[in-house]
Amino acid sequence: MKVLSALISSLTLLSLNVVGLSDVQAQTVQPQTQGFQFESVPVTVFGNGCPSGNAQISLVGNTLSVAFPRFQAVAVSPRVVSQSCSLRIGLNVPRGYRVQPINLRYSGSTNVPQGGTAALRVRPVFQGRVIPSSNDLNANFSSGSSGGWLKDVAITGDTIDACANPVNSVFGINTTLIARATNVAAGQRTQIGFNGIYRIRFNLTPC
Repeated sequence: MKVLSALISSLTLLSLNVVGLSDVQAQTVQPQTQGFQFESVPVTVFGNGCPSGNAQISLVGNTLSVAFPRFQAVAVSPRVVSQSCSLRIGLNVPRGYRVQPINLRYSGSTNVPQGGTAALRVRPVFQGRVIPSSNDLNANFSSGSSGGWLKDVAITGDTIDACANPVNSVFGINTTLIARATNVAAGQRTQIGFNGIYRIRFNLTPC
């Protein structure tokens, strides 16, 4: 009987420890930046490829989505066409945080006939400096390629330190689409399009 009582007591203690551990783990995974908001996010859109229209901004968790009108470069044989669109995003970081951009995601599509090529050029800039990346932000599309493309690239931007005071900064993205139809058959065209959405993921650290 004593053995049975000791066993029950041990199991009860173990259960309480497991419950306690679960509670601690649940508290640990709760994001400390759940209530984070940039104080304002003004966006400027400019370039020879930018259609008219306003950009829309949303911040969900640590990901800032910037949606603006789609644009494309289309070249009919035997032309080469380049279209560019640039964003300037004002990030007003509230006091008490460190903020660093860590990932950039964007997508589009191509239709490249035989003899043509297309290219995507993306250049992110943060606090006046070009942001380095772990993988190539650009893409080249060879003759005969067609369909959708997606880039999801880790970047290493400088950290905004707003621990003591709010900080106003600018995140910029320059996007260029190039369609080449110099060697395609007469009447055919090379096309590359951008879907018009950038998703920028940040590391948000309370001070």
